[in-house]
Formats: sequence, structure tokens, C-alpha cells
Amino acid sequence: MAQKGAELDRESFSCSICLDLLRDPVTILCGHSYCMKCIENFWDEEDEKGVHSCPQCSQTFKPRPTLVKNIMLEALTEQMKMIAIRKHQLVDPSFQFHENICSRHDEVMKMFCRTDQRSICYVCTVDEHKGHDIVSGEAERMEKQKKLEVNKTIFTEVIYLLQQRSFELSQQIRSQQDLEVSRVKDLQEKLEQEICELKKKDFELQHLSQTEDHNHFFLNFSSLSSLNQFQDTLRRKWADISLRVTEVDVLLSEPEPDPKKRSGFLKFTKKISLDPKTAHKQLLLDEGNRRITLMSQTSPDHPERFSVPFQILSRQSLTGRCYWEVKLGGLGGYVAVAYKEVYKADTEFGANDKSWALFSSLNKNIFLHNKIQTLIPGSKFSRIGVYVNQRAGTLSFYNVSENMTLLHRVQTTFTQPLYAGIRMYCKFGDTAEICKLK
Repeated sequence: MAQKGAELDRESFSCSICLDLLRDPVTILCGHSYCMKCIENFWDEEDEKGVHSCPQCSQTFKPRPTLVKNIMLEALTEQMKMIAIRKHQLVDPSFQFHENICSRHDEVMKMFCRTDQRSICYVCTVDEHKGHDIVSGEAERMEKQKKLEVNKTIFTEVIYLLQQRSFELSQQIRSQQDLEVSRVKDLQEKLEQEICELKKKDFELQHLSQTEDHNHFFLNFSSLSSLNQFQDTLRRKWADISLRVTEVDVLLSEPEPDPKKRSGFLKFTKKISLDPKTAHKQLLLDEGNRRITLMSQTSPDHPERFSVPFQILSRQSLTGRCYWEVKLGGLGGYVAVAYKEVYKADTEFGANDKSWALFSSLNKNIFLHNKIQTLIPGSKFSRIGVYVNQRAGTLSFYNVSENMTLLHRVQTTFTQPLYAGIRMYCKFGDTAEICKLK
């Protein structure tokens, strides 16, 4: 019962914003207490409304109250910290016991210094780490746990994509001649090896996520996390694997050479207009429904209208071999190919498995499909040619010129009718147009 009472006391001396023991405590007019920095930050976000409130009871104050440190509450909080040190119980004994003790002060390390990225004890907070960005071990664990969960999700998605592609290759192997089997199996073995390595890493992430020892978690987090580096590495690996698989797909399919010059592509020109029913409510159509302008005013709703800014599909579906060109004005935009049902996905072109998109702006160019991005070198492309060969399962984007510079090519299997798509970037008045070709 005494221990339970101590826990209740600690809760009453904790800030409900940061969930840590109060630091520089202040008591506001309604009687609730917070860390001075926490409530100041909270009220800073409410400044625009002109009314400030209590995060717990929602009582409002106008004008913004002046904060004064509660000296008595600060003294009680310091006593509470000392009680917590004396009554602390370690987690279940393990071989990492020494990792939980501060080598300088011989105290249990329950705090975390974000400035130095290391676990510390309460004494450290007023000693060599005074003035640093310090939070409780529990708070830092929650923050890093979120990043770990994101990382686990990335591994799961990549594993799924690799397994799916490996299965597709297996299906192709069974239907092709022995001449190409050995080459495809070699690629499949590489894919399986990638899957194995990713599953091993995923297991380590799962194990680390479930450990109850915060300090063991922090010591191993950096080696298993490095989130941005992992994302970039995984995307590069996936792009490399996709390229190799595309090469095999081309070898396994019947050769059907694509045109090399613009005059050759123009033979497959298809007359395309945009469908007003699918247009986002801020898109204005003109030039025979070939051009769109991003406007500030909105249009009435329609069941097939995109809710995602600022997208539109073509009225006609694409069959056989098709070629068209899109002119991007202003800051740029997205040139896409998609299945009709993409408007139900409630996501941008390229952020799902129902669409493929090439984004071009003043700063960068990216190909997107199913949330995987591939960077494309060069400045903004003002006129982009799109060539689809449904039978061969190829989709190609070109920077339009007489010799046609290939920007990106996709090898896949199209399972539904395709439609041309455009998505505007962000500036009102910018236009995009499906070019009228002779």
C-alpha cells in the first residue's frame, strides 16, 4: 500500500503535458500545475486564437495569464525525485544489469539526455548535464518506439514487394523455355537472399521493440534504426532489383521494339480529352477539355470527382499502343497513368498500386508507384511524352524532342483498362495541357 501511495504522489507531481515530474512548476488560475516550458509552448500554439486554455479542464483565460514559478511545489517535486531514487526497483535481473547504473554516481539511470543521446541518472541532471534537453527514459522510449514502428513497417512492405515479385518470376519461369530458366533462377535466388536478410533485420527489430529494459533498447536502437538511411538504402535496393527484373521481363517477352524518334511515336497518337466528372473541384477545364487551370474557386461535387488535390483522369481509356504528350506550365506537376478506380483510393497518383506517375518541378523530378520513389536527374521537363504498350506491359516517359530522351520505363502486367491522368502542383493560375498532336 505504501508503494501504491508513492506512485499516486508521483502522479500528482507530474506534468500532464510531458508526463514527467514537474520542472520549474507553475500553477495557473484553474489550479492545475505544469512545467513552465510546457504550458508556455502550449499557449504559444493558441496565440492566434486569442484565447488560452487549460490542457486538463479546458477552462479559458483572456488575456494570456502571466506565469510565476510555484516555489513550494518546486521544493516538493525535488523531494519526490529523491524518494523515487531511493524506492526505485530495477526491471527483471538480466545480463545487462550494469547498463542501468550510472558509472559516475552509482545511481539508477532513469532519465535520458537528448543533447548527448545517452541515459543518465537524476544526479546527472543537476551536474554535468545541467541545462541539457532532458526527458524521462519512458518518454524517450515512446518517441524512439514510434520511429522503430515506422522502420518495421518499411521492412514489412519491402519484404512483401520482394515476395510478390519473386512469385511473379516463379510463374514466368514455369512458362518459359529452359534457355532462360537458369538466368531467371539466379535473379530469384538474389531476391530470396534479400528477403532472408530483411526478415532477419525485422526479427531483431521485433525483439528490440518488446524488451522492457530502456537502456538496452537505447544501446541497440541506433544500430537497428537509422531510419532515414534505411529508407534510402531500401529504396535504392528496390530500384536496383526492379531494374534487373525489368531486364529479365524484356528477355522473357516477345520482342516488340518501341519507336526511337518522335515521328515513330506519333504513329500511335491517341486523341485524349479530360473527364470533367473526375476533375478535382478546383480545376477549370477549357480548350476542348484538354487543358486544366488550378483555380481558387470550387466546383460542385460529383461521385467520381477526386477529393485528392488536384487530380483528373482522361475520358477515354487507353488500348494497345498509345502515345500522348503533356505540357506542364508554371511550377510543374504530375503526369500519370492509372486504373479508373484510382479515384476511390483517396491518395495521390503514384501513392498506390493503381497508378504510375512522373512528377516534374523546378527543384526535382521523381517517378512514383505504390509509394516507392525513383529520382530522375535533370531540370523541370516542360513537355513530357507518355508511351504505353499494354500487350508488352511497358510504360515509358520521355522528355520530348526529335530523338526522345527516355526518363523512366516500367515493365509490369496491366490488369485493368488504363487512363491518362494529370495532377497540378500548388500554384493558382498554373496550367497543364494534353497537347494536340498532328
